[in-house]
Amino acid sequence: MNGGSASSNLRAAFSHCVQQVRSYDYHHYLCLLELPPSMRKAAFALRALNVETARAMDIASDPRIGLMRLVWWQEAIDKMFANKLIEHPTAQALSSVIAETKLSKIWLKRSVEARINDAKREVTDMPESIGELEKYAEDTVSTMLYLTLQAGGITSAAADHAASHIGKASGILLLLKSLPYHASHNRHFSYIPTAIASKHGLIVKQGDGEERWVDSREGLCDAVYDMASVANAHLEKARKLAASVPADALPVLLPAVPSQVLLDSLRKVQFDVFDPRLTGGVLGIPPLWYHLKLKWTSWRRKY
Repeated sequence: MNGGSASSNLRAAFSHCVQQVRSYDYHHYLCLLELPPSMRKAAFALRALNVETARAMDIASDPRIGLMRLVWWQEAIDKMFANKLIEHPTAQALSSVIAETKLSKIWLKRSVEARINDAKREVTDMPESIGELEKYAEDTVSTMLYLTLQAGGITSAAADHAASHIGKASGILLLLKSLPYHASHNRHFSYIPTAIASKHGLIVKQGDGEERWVDSREGLCDAVYDMASVANAHLEKARKLAASVPADALPVLLPAVPSQVLLDSLRKVQFDVFDPRLTGGVLGIPPLWYHLKLKWTSWRRKY
């Protein structure tokens, strides 16, 4: 393959990543546009990988096919670090980033492994505690922020610490937003920890010792409130670190904005995840308002 053809293929691969993120992760797509041009390629390649793994089970006609796809990505990461060619645009873009930067293979693989473990869960296997969800959110969302910081050559304990909290908040809130989708696909409310579900009467034990779900909109709203409160605490902790975060890391942490928008939208609908207003616009607010909020936060060098 000549140099011109290789360069053209790589441009096409990065363009594919941008389109993937724009189509399936629009609120983060707008966040990435606020990054310095030197950081965008890596950020879009990483976020496109997240799109691929997050959607693997949803688009598969059979859960086994979705799981196979996730395992394929796990193996593809090994091949990328071995400098082997992979005929997939997202993998090609990510391979280029790996060759040019010092990305952590451990973090990349951890993000896919977390998806694989989640895909293997039975419908009835609910997380026991909010701590389990926080770990899942960190492994799937915070890792993308860690890797983006790393790709940008940003080494800061404060930035990593803030990224951890923002990722946990974002992961929990997006799981809450997806509850109606999972309920429609017979996963009921499998992302609500049993401790919280029991507390609000969503689970009751029957005479035979088996547990069953109780259809209680009030109980569900209360459970969502508890989980959203944990996400809110993470956002507050992340923002308390802002004074210690280096300036070049601030744009990477802008995903705190869509997390706050979603949290505010949940408040407006009294934490009823089935309220149709949550599906409108961008995370429940008009697109123009979301754009302005993101731009204003970025301009003020906040997150």
